[in-house]
Amino acid sequence: MSSRFITVEGGEGAGKTTQLAFMREYLEQAGCRVVVTREPGGTVLGEEIRTLLLGHHHAGMALTTETLLMFAARAEHLQRVIRPALAANHWVLCDRFTDATYAYQGGGRGLSPQQIAILETWIQGALRPDLTLVLDVPVVVGLARAKRRSAADRFEQEDLEFFERVRTVYLERASQHPDRYRIIDANQSIETVQAEINNVLAEYCRRPGIIDQSL
Repeated sequence: MSSRFITVEGGEGAGKTTQLAFMREYLEQAGCRVVVTREPGGTVLGEEIRTLLLGHHHAGMALTTETLLMFAARAEHLQRVIRPALAANHWVLCDRFTDATYAYQGGGRGLSPQQIAILETWIQGALRPDLTLVLDVPVVVGLARAKRRSAADRFEQEDLEFFERVRTVYLERASQHPDRYRIIDANQSIETVQAEINNVLAEYCRRPGIIDQSL
């Protein structure tokens, strides 16, 4: 059983935390050793950077600064968590990864995808997720869920158009690379979303050389 790197993406209020827990249980029942982590964060330093990025003390942060902080946290994350886990034959489930940078700093803030791609190649080399699930929910619905969950962070205070651009980039990237991405309609009950994810994971795990058992 070889290791795999699976990321879960989506806008605010898409339900990533809930579904990551479901995915972890599914994979562990299939015999996988699983590491669940998140971005920005996943390490002591990464969590400190996360606080800087999501907090309200630096509301006027330059886009270049924001993007470089994202990749600084990612570099630490790769070095200390993701690459070691994959090398140890663990499956890694990550709440957001570089697709989020294309969506938020690229689509939301207007940074060119070419600039992001340069940083992506520098920090990650050839490493890319094996599978990415995009939990898609209408922006108004997602923001209402997020508002009920907790106080708005620095990103959640952006306007509706910002999040519409974020959503558009996620869907565009998924449509351009259907071999890696799966779009999950997250505007449904938790049980229905889990059923869709179950089907995606079952199909993926049955591929030759991934999990040698029938799920």
